[in-house]
Amino acid sequence: MIFLRSGLFNILFFAWTAFLLLTLWLGMLLPPAIFRYGLKLWPQGTFALMKIAGMSFEVRGLENIPDKPVVYAVKHQSVWETGFFLWHHQDTAYIMKSELLRIPFWGWYIKKSAQVIVERTGGAGAMRSMIQKCKAIIEDNRSIVIFPEGTRMPSGSIGTFHPGVAAIYTQMEATVVPVALNSGLYWPRRKFLKKPGNIVLEFLPPIEPGMRRKEFMIELQNRIKTATEKLEKEAGFVGINK
Repeated sequence: MIFLRSGLFNILFFAWTAFLLLTLWLGMLLPPAIFRYGLKLWPQGTFALMKIAGMSFEVRGLENIPDKPVVYAVKHQSVWETGFFLWHHQDTAYIMKSELLRIPFWGWYIKKSAQVIVERTGGAGAMRSMIQKCKAIIEDNRSIVIFPEGTRMPSGSIGTFHPGVAAIYTQMEATVVPVALNSGLYWPRRKFLKKPGNIVLEFLPPIEPGMRRKEFMIELQNRIKTATEKLEKEAGFVGINK
């Protein structure tokens, strides 16, 4: 039954994604702020389709989000969270690798919706460009999402945090909200089968400006790691965390 439900979900998910890729160009003449409402359709439809595979989700810690633009530093396990923040607030900007611009249609939409594009092999120049773009986003009263690990990591593991999040925190004096989740338990990376269950995303207390770079990175990683392990344990995951 799980195989059949996963198969149906996968077919409909890719069909829904393809449909939006092929139709959202109709809104390219709209202002970016309005166009972002179109992008929000993707997670809205995806979350509805998740019920086919027996997946649901829960959001915790909303009281930890300050009433101002912030930087969300998010644990990355699944495709699921790449759409969540569009659903949570369509004006949130993602920091995205430049390789995504090569995807047909999607590259247009990334540029149109004013996301933050980063050339990962660009060195110090790319870092300066990212900071400038992030400053413009915050000044536009929009929050930012960054995945410090840079890629999806399996449940029970945590990747090396890249320096971009520390650069944003220190150079912009930004408030960073760590985000933990357990999405990889149910929608794992590059796996056909989707497991029934409740995805939990938790906003943790914010880290305000003022910490040194090294101290900040240690604090951020420890908070996300500890909270993620707790969510995974709550869901019954018995793997060895590293």
